[in-house]
Amino acid sequence: MSGSNAAVPTRALEGLVNLERYPLDDLDSDVGRDLLATCRAQLAEDGCVVLKRFVSEEALARLERETERLSPAAHYNQNETNPYNSEGDATLPARHPKNRFDDRTNGFVAGDRIDQSTIIRQLYGNAQFQRFIASVVGMETIHEYADPLADLVVNVLREGCQHPWHYDTNEFIVTLLTRKPEDGGRFEYAPGIRSPEGENYDGVERVLDGESQGLKSLDLQLGDLQIFFGRYSLHRVTPVRGDRERHTVIFAYAKEPGFIGRPERAQRIFGRMAPVHERMLREGQTRRSDSLAD
Repeated sequence: MSGSNAAVPTRALEGLVNLERYPLDDLDSDVGRDLLATCRAQLAEDGCVVLKRFVSEEALARLERETERLSPAAHYNQNETNPYNSEGDATLPARHPKNRFDDRTNGFVAGDRIDQSTIIRQLYGNAQFQRFIASVVGMETIHEYADPLADLVVNVLREGCQHPWHYDTNEFIVTLLTRKPEDGGRFEYAPGIRSPEGENYDGVERVLDGESQGLKSLDLQLGDLQIFFGRYSLHRVTPVRGDRERHTVIFAYAKEPGFIGRPERAQRIFGRMAPVHERMLREGQTRRSDSLAD
């Protein structure tokens, strides 16, 4: 089921998604039910599922060209961040995860730079794609962000850029790799290292210290779709090497309608705020529904 008021017609998936392997247009069939069961089991096991070659062969080159065209609009930001995207805490030891900072340098193309004619925007708003994602993550419906900057984003990592260890703002994230770098850019994660009931700072500290036990690593390929519980699994993207950029499309959905990211986060990631963020800032609104550190 879709949380959108104007869902894109089913035909938007034809020639884009590998429907023979991933029958989003027939999830009630035996093959569709098997697909959902497999995805749910994988997600339950370690908080991540990757659908290899989710995009059809004929659409791969088109997708890559599309994000190449959009990538010059990326806003790059560089900062030192801890896993919680927060300030340090002088009352805690220096080795505490809240006081462990690493370089974060990357670019983001904001959603208001991605027009309705793009295939990634068509996929984002497609009712059957949304129904599939909702079914996999165990929700009756999902809703597109009301945030005009963060709803659909292209992440651009050029030479030396990285995402250090961090958590996501939203409970789950859906990404599509559309351009692979020459080297680096590997996705690594610690499945379910925290929960709404606790931060598990000791476990996070061990990861930051370089302990690899329990970590998983993915070498994502062009056209791979990833569904990931990034709110509870610490994760990173290793530094990109070489002249070829790494492009990843981020499809942002929420449990409830009307989700808007924090104004300060919009300013940091996109270098600006939309009018809705400015209004939230004036009114002191917040959208966090749990008590986790970020």
